[in-house]
Amino acid sequence: MKRSDSSAQPEGNNPVHHNEAPDGKEMICIACPIGCRLLVRGNSDGDVLVTGNKCARGREYGEEEYRAPRRMVTCTCRTNSDLFPRLPVRSVAAVPKELIDDLLHDLYDLTIELPVRRGDLVLKNFRNSGVDVVATMTLRNRGV
Repeated sequence: MKRSDSSAQPEGNNPVHHNEAPDGKEMICIACPIGCRLLVRGNSDGDVLVTGNKCARGREYGEEEYRAPRRMVTCTCRTNSDLFPRLPVRSVAAVPKELIDDLLHDLYDLTIELPVRRGDLVLKNFRNSGVDVVATMTLRNRGV
């Protein structure tokens, strides 16, 4: 079933592959299951115009992604245990994109002392971003 879309892009300007449009930034919205193709433009007054969204969440997502993109971070940290050498962790909130590499570097350098419980704080207020990192699994010294 083919869907008619008045905002269809000409061939060769596919937002999935080319995210920088001459007059703005193209992106696929992930705020809801629809997956709208957004075109986000800023002007000299600092205002952001989002088009292509079919819901208010799409407008909000486009504005946030254009102004200050953020992502949730998950990874594993080293432990002091031979039985459980890695502990899965996650950020409690989304991290500014420009801080992700530094956060991962710091987390990979950590060695977590067992035992640890799911939800225990692993890293507090990373670089004053207000984002904490917590354990996502309970690990004891012996057995899970």
